[in-house]
Amino acid sequence: MLFIFIGTIPCLVSYVGIIKTYEKRAVSVRTADIQNQCTILGNQLSNYNYLTEPSSEVINASLTQLSNIYNGRVMIINKNLKVIKDTYNLDEGKTIVSEDVVICMQKGTSTSYYDRQNRYIEVTAPITGEENKVVGVMLISVSTDTIADSLNILHTRGRAILIVVFLLVLALGFGIGVLFVRPLEQITESIENVTEGYEEEMLHVDTFLETKQMSEAFNKMMGRLKQLNDSREEFVSNVSHELKTPLTSMKVLADSLLAQENVPIELYQEFMGDIAKEIDRENDIITDLLTLVKMDKKVQSLNIKQVNINELLEQILKRLKPIAEKKKIEVVLESFRPVTAEVDEVKLSLAFSNLVENAIKYNKDEGWVRVSLNADHKYFYVKVADSGIGIPEEDQTHIFDRFYRVDKSHSREMGGTGLGLAIARNTVIVHRGSIKVHSNEGEGTTFSLRIPLIYVA
Repeated sequence: MLFIFIGTIPCLVSYVGIIKTYEKRAVSVRTADIQNQCTILGNQLSNYNYLTEPSSEVINASLTQLSNIYNGRVMIINKNLKVIKDTYNLDEGKTIVSEDVVICMQKGTSTSYYDRQNRYIEVTAPITGEENKVVGVMLISVSTDTIADSLNILHTRGRAILIVVFLLVLALGFGIGVLFVRPLEQITESIENVTEGYEEEMLHVDTFLETKQMSEAFNKMMGRLKQLNDSREEFVSNVSHELKTPLTSMKVLADSLLAQENVPIELYQEFMGDIAKEIDRENDIITDLLTLVKMDKKVQSLNIKQVNINELLEQILKRLKPIAEKKKIEVVLESFRPVTAEVDEVKLSLAFSNLVENAIKYNKDEGWVRVSLNADHKYFYVKVADSGIGIPEEDQTHIFDRFYRVDKSHSREMGGTGLGLAIARNTVIVHRGSIKVHSNEGEGTTFSLRIPLIYVA
């Protein structure tokens, strides 16, 4: 519909413009022609002194001829506004009071008036005598029937052209509409296929630039959905594996005890201790999983309040100091300024604890861990650097994935669940912050956090 509107409106405007321009031009030409005839005839009137002796057959014949040529009426008026000649023989001897006649008499300039409704043009021309003084006025009224007939013809042809243009635009619009709708139908069909479960189908509709962009956006969305689906399947698989591993270990230990008779108390206590450790490990995995599930909810139930970040980090390092002392690792806190921020203390404490604990666990004996705190007018910054084993470059993009392990065997010896960095990253994100990692294998790792001082929901 818009296409038809855009196509026909310029034609309609052109049609109206042409009609008005033709009418204006035709009236202007006819007026100029009459004024030229008046000028010629006015000179003859002066030469024959017609205003005094209106009996000249030459002049009367010229006036009659002029009236017949233009299908109009010619009146000669003297300076007393008395009509001395009327080609219609209606007002001779009468006094005429006309604004245009008076203006022409006083100023000596021609006037013209076009009456469109009554179809006539009225022109006045001065008649000059000695010393170019105005001694009379020639008043001519001519019919514009020929102009009106021409306008009627233009109107008829213009309407016919508009109808043809409208039909052509309608047909063209319908054709273009079909061309546009067809690729959109293909896109709609592909979307419906996705809702039916056909997720492998890719869309390739390159008919127009817009449909190509829509196809590319659709394919990107499908790629993202597939990635999310693969990630979900991998997560379920990893969860199953991680939860099954402690159970398998407990089953093996329990079966070993049951298969033996008269088990020594020392061996019994050792096996039960191992089973207790596996139960603790299972509990840690479930706890971390529940933490992640809560963080994955769209509406976070954050308990935001003003927290002294310096004191928070000091408490975390104090709690983890015994673990560091076992490996003779030096843990240092560098606070460059007092920092108070609007955060969820519990969640942020868990994130910081995971980062520092990882820095201690995956460190070298007699190594070091440095935690620094700084701030500006908008954010506070925390860095956790260590002298540990480092992270290979190819693994750095995956370390925040759930259950991802750089060295699975070594990680299990350390007792991690594989969820600590995922929890830390989610915590930073819900606080509208960012977390980055920089590491060189064998040289240590640095985690850099940036978190707003004022929480914005």
